[in-house]
Amino acid sequence: QVQLVESGGGLVQAGGSLRLSCAGSGRSFSSYAMGWFRQAPGKEREFVAAINWNGEVTYYTDSVKGRFTISRDNAKNTMYLQMNSLKPEDTAVYYCAQDQLWAIRLGKLSTTGSWGQGTQVTVSS
Repeated sequence: QVQLVESGGGLVQAGGSLRLSCAGSGRSFSSYAMGWFRQAPGKEREFVAAINWNGEVTYYTDSVKGRFTISRDNAKNTMYLQMNSLKPEDTAVYYCAQDQLWAIRLGKLSTTGSWGQGTQVTVSS
């Protein structure tokens, strides 16, 4: 199993930027795809972005395309989410996940998948 720890959340004004990090430990980081999800108050957790094992393939939900960039550094066992042009509707707890790419894109992790504990992002208007 892997342990995932998110960091980088905080309070930012609309139009601002934040970079989230997700550090992994406990198993081969580069062997698995990674992803970001978010959950706003009163809403279900939703897919945000995914990246394959070597960073060459990425996917985004439509609402963040052109504003968010997912990346990873396997040498540092870390994944990132660069968030620009933030909007109040981006406010949520952001979670990172590790699993097979198909499972992350579905948002339903398999028995080999893992979640981080989440980091709060708040965008003020």
